[in-house]
Amino acid sequence: MRALKWILAVSGMCVALAGCGGGGGSSNTSTSSASGTSTPAAVSTAFADPTATPVSSGSANTVPIVVSSFSSVRNFPMVSVKVCAPGSGGIGVTCSTIDNVLVDTESFGLRLFASVIPTSTLSNLTQQVQGAQTVAECESFGSGNTWGTVRTADVSLSSEVAPNVPIQVIADPSLAATIPTGVNGCLVGTNMTTPTALGANGILGIGTSPNDCGANCQNSLVAGAYYVCTGSSCTPAQVTIPNQVTNPVTKFTTDNNGVIVEMAQVPDTGAATATGTLVFGIDTQSNNALSGTNATILPTTIAGDMDAVFEGRTYSKTAFFDSGSSGLYFQSTALTKASNGFYTPAAPTGMSAVFTAANSATATVKFNVSNGVTLINSGNYAFNNLGVSMFNALDIGMPFFYGRHMYYGISGQPASSAGAGPYVAYVSS
Repeated sequence: MRALKWILAVSGMCVALAGCGGGGGSSNTSTSSASGTSTPAAVSTAFADPTATPVSSGSANTVPIVVSSFSSVRNFPMVSVKVCAPGSGGIGVTCSTIDNVLVDTESFGLRLFASVIPTSTLSNLTQQVQGAQTVAECESFGSGNTWGTVRTADVSLSSEVAPNVPIQVIADPSLAATIPTGVNGCLVGTNMTTPTALGANGILGIGTSPNDCGANCQNSLVAGAYYVCTGSSCTPAQVTIPNQVTNPVTKFTTDNNGVIVEMAQVPDTGAATATGTLVFGIDTQSNNALSGTNATILPTTIAGDMDAVFEGRTYSKTAFFDSGSSGLYFQSTALTKASNGFYTPAAPTGMSAVFTAANSATATVKFNVSNGVTLINSGNYAFNNLGVSMFNALDIGMPFFYGRHMYYGISGQPASSAGAGPYVAYVSS
C-alpha cells in the first residue's frame, strides 16, 4: 500500500477495495492537469498476458507468496514472517512465525498487529524510548492509519535474518495513548486496529527506501509520523534514522540490495488463489539475476515514484508500482465505470501509460482492464485486470505483477547490474 508519509497531501478516490494503495501528490504539485503528450487510452483488444514464471521458493533467499481468501480483500499477496527477541539470531523460544503478512512494495518496514504476536514473543521485543517516554508511530496508507509502538526484533524470512530491526507493533496494548488527531495528528482516515480492518496480520514493507521517513523525521518534527508518549499524552518527536522503522532486507548479511516479487500468471477471468515467490537480493545469486534479462529498468525517487502521462494527464512523482494495491488505480475518461468505482468496459481493454524515470528514461507501461463488477462477482481472489477509478495518482497495483518479475533496488545498498538503487525493473517473459 502507498505509504503517505512521503507526501504532504492526499486527494482522490479510494473505493471498492479495502486494499487501496492510496496515493496523492505534493500540495505544491498538480498531478492531474491536462498537459503533456497524449498517450493512447485504449486499444480495441487486450494485450497479451505476460508469461514470466516464479523461481522455486525452496532456496534460502526466498519465501513463498500466496494470494487467497484469507480476508475479503482481493489481490493481497501474503508471506510468513518470523519475529524473535533482539539478539537471538532468529532462533529460540522467543520466536514466533506470523502468517498472512502483506507484501508491500510501496512502504518500508515491518508492521504487525499486537494481537497476532504471542505474548511470549511480544514481551521480549524491546520497546523504543526517548528518556522515559515511549516512542510511537502513526503510518498512514490509502486504506487507513496504523498506530502503535516502535519495538526492536530479529526478523527472519526463510534463512535470511535481519538483526535488531525497529518494527511497528500496531494497537500495542502497552500504549495507553490513543491515535493523535488534529493539527499534529495522523492524516485523516480510518484507524486500523485489527487484522480484519487491514485484511492482513501486518505489512512487510520492502520497497525502495531503507527506512520509513529518513532525514525528514531525523532533522525535524513531522506531524503524523513519530511521537513520544507519557500516559495518554503524545507529542511529535524526531527519531534518528537508525531508530526508525526499517526495511528489514537492508539488515540481511547478504542479499540485501533489493527484492524481486515474482507471481505466476492467472486466467483473465480470475483465480481462487495465486502463488509466487519473494526473492531477496538482486544479482547476488543464481536465482536473482537482473543482468542479462533485458528488463525494463526505471530509476525512481527514494520512495519508488516516477512521472507519467496517461490519457493526456501528467502525473508528477505520483506514478508507481505497488504490490500492496489490490487493483490498477487510475483516472480514465475512456472507460465506463460502476457507481462503486470499478471500471466496466464491455470487453477486455488494453491501456498504456508512458512512465518517465528519474534518469529521464521512458517506458510504455501496458496493462489490461476488464469488467470489475463481473470479476468481483465471480468469487475469485486473484485478478490480472481489475481497474478502479482514482484521481491524482497512477497506481499500478497487484494485477500488473502476475506473469512478471518485479525488481526493487533499495537506495543506499550495494549496486546491482542496474546500478545503485532506488529503481524498479520488470521482466514480462
